[in-house]
Amino acid sequence: MLGLKPIKTLPIREKIAANLREAILSKKIPAGEILTLESTAQELGVSITPTREAFQILARDGLLELERNKRAVVLGVNEKTIREHFQVRAALESEACVLCCENKIDLQRIDQILKVSREEIEKGDFESYSSLNQTLHMELWTAAGNDKLKNMLSELWNGLSRGVLVNEEEYVRKSLKEHEEIVESIRKGDAMECYLRMQKHIKSSCENFVQRYN
Repeated sequence: MLGLKPIKTLPIREKIAANLREAILSKKIPAGEILTLESTAQELGVSITPTREAFQILARDGLLELERNKRAVVLGVNEKTIREHFQVRAALESEACVLCCENKIDLQRIDQILKVSREEIEKGDFESYSSLNQTLHMELWTAAGNDKLKNMLSELWNGLSRGVLVNEEEYVRKSLKEHEEIVESIRKGDAMECYLRMQKHIKSSCENFVQRYN
């Protein structure tokens, strides 16, 4: 036994919300589209209950309007919508990094995730990197020690957001480098540096989404 901890993943409702949010923000699902609980759950291979909860998350986020008969209408998004989403994420996640510094967190688990991330990228397994990316962010939210902050960030998660101007390998290597820089700032206990580096990381994701939207 290696004594490794299980890889953390988002609760199923947040996974569904993240999947739908990415599709709505990037216009894969256009404004005005009618989503039903049954068809959405069936397409994603999940049950009705977490799908209903995901609809409620996205309705609070202003991306869906809930209707009767288990339906929801996709609301229109624009560049302002996208930027506001990432501004909120940046504010919360940067604060999580500051709390990690204040808590002098144990970085052993996070270092392990970074190591495996490098290995998966070198093997060309970019899909695995996507899961590891989520796991690293969740580890930071958890280590911050603020459950309300963690829950809010879980509901805002939108996954990887590669722009149209870079290929997949370039994107994941850049993402990993930014992760390594953020973690190094936390290791040094430099709260301001890790705050600014996380801000930069989330801003980069925002610009990638804006590229795709335009």
